[in-house]
Amino acid sequence: MALTRDYKETIRARVQRDPEFKEALLKEAIECLLAGDVDAGKSILRGFIKATIGFEELSKAVDKKSESLIRMLSPKGNPRANNLFQIIAHIQKQEGVHMEVKLIR
Repeated sequence: MALTRDYKETIRARVQRDPEFKEALLKEAIECLLAGDVDAGKSILRGFIKATIGFEELSKAVDKKSESLIRMLSPKGNPRANNLFQIIAHIQKQEGVHMEVKLIR
């Protein structure tokens, strides 16, 4: 099911007014990817990008066409690991955060 414009605008507005929500959204995207739920991780990351930096600005930062980035993170997209990590690294730099993996037994 496609997301409605109202939903996308609601997410964008919340991200811009609530820094904790913005960080939680990024964290959830990364956790989904690490847990193997790539589709959910890509979807959340795509929403995060749309609500923050935008694909045009991200494309300049990672030297990839915005259309390619959008396609990579689409439901049928299959981003290479180096592209995905490059995107995540730039977002961390842009947001001034550093995510670390913690081993839990």
